[in-house]
Amino acid sequence: MPRLARLGLALALVAPAAAFPGDGLALTPPMGWNSWNKFGCNVSEKLIRGAADALVTTGMKDAGYQYVVIDDCWQVSRDTAGKIVIDAERFPSGMKALADYVHSKGLKFGIYSDAGTKTCAGRPGTKGYEEIDAKTYAEWGVDYLKFDWCSTEGQDTRDAYGRMSRALRSSGRPIVFSLCEWGSTKPWTWAQGIGHLWRATGDIQDCWDCGRGWGGMGVTHIIDIMADLYPYHGPGHWNDPDMLEVGNGGLSLAENRAHFSFWCLFAAPLMAGNDLEAMKPEIHDILTHREVIAVNQDPLGMQGRKVWDDGPREVWMKPLADGSKAVILFNRGTEEGVLSVRWEDVGLFPGGSAVVRDLWAKKDLGPFTGRFETKVGSHDVAMLKITAKF
Repeated sequence: MPRLARLGLALALVAPAAAFPGDGLALTPPMGWNSWNKFGCNVSEKLIRGAADALVTTGMKDAGYQYVVIDDCWQVSRDTAGKIVIDAERFPSGMKALADYVHSKGLKFGIYSDAGTKTCAGRPGTKGYEEIDAKTYAEWGVDYLKFDWCSTEGQDTRDAYGRMSRALRSSGRPIVFSLCEWGSTKPWTWAQGIGHLWRATGDIQDCWDCGRGWGGMGVTHIIDIMADLYPYHGPGHWNDPDMLEVGNGGLSLAENRAHFSFWCLFAAPLMAGNDLEAMKPEIHDILTHREVIAVNQDPLGMQGRKVWDDGPREVWMKPLADGSKAVILFNRGTEEGVLSVRWEDVGLFPGGSAVVRDLWAKKDLGPFTGRFETKVGSHDVAMLKITAKF
């Protein structure tokens, strides 16, 4: 994109988003853990209890992670009354007992279903059973529902998700509703008021710049899709670039850091997807970094956007509630390079003085006039907080 050099345009980028409190749920991006990216269909009561325990013992709960979400493959059939039947071999205590265990840890419990006749793994879907499923989830103590879009031939997304949304609202329990139709019908244009978050992209893959024939995509592809979606985003209605792949082995340490930095700048839902009980210290440090998470959870709720690029060098900015700017200097290239940000590119007064803080280093770098520059490694970021001095 061309350089955004004129101050008027830069200032236009920082107009506050309209608040949308709605039902009071998900006023900041939901944070938690989901089973799919690491474990796929290999879910069980033991796994979910272990994940809940690990969120507490690793300090992730204290860092803001609260939802423990079982993805696909927990359900096997329906009974004669149409009620969903869980896999009793894998979940011998039942979902109510499992939800109670998660709640006993001070966490919230999430589950998965699908708007079609079958889930993406071929398990029973929700089509035609919206009210009974919503009531069942409420009885179990579910706090979060991820709702997929497989086996939906002949259905309209707005209608299908609207039916489930109404059923959840009538269930008597507040349940965060996560739509997952991969951005195929541009849900950012219609889903506000139906769901609290909606997938804006295809499924993430544990890789940097790659793709899969069936539609999965790497981290950089998702970053590029998210770039233009910032107008459709805010408290209670979030663009979702999919769950985190941080710590799953396919990314370098720099790429993991860049991945997490962008999800925080996007004010995206932060759903960890790694093996929490086998987490390496350097991955733990990324996932629990308080200053970077604070950018994600900033109450203004604005999604960051790209404000400058020059080939592999990019500058991204997110306005924060205190008037400062969160900034990412992103090096897509294969070699270390020097990247800079000019104040006018991020909506600050040209030639003015501003304090720059390196968020990952947790260090103030001092006041600078007009611009700041630093070296950034390949596939890495510098993540900054820039505060004007008056």
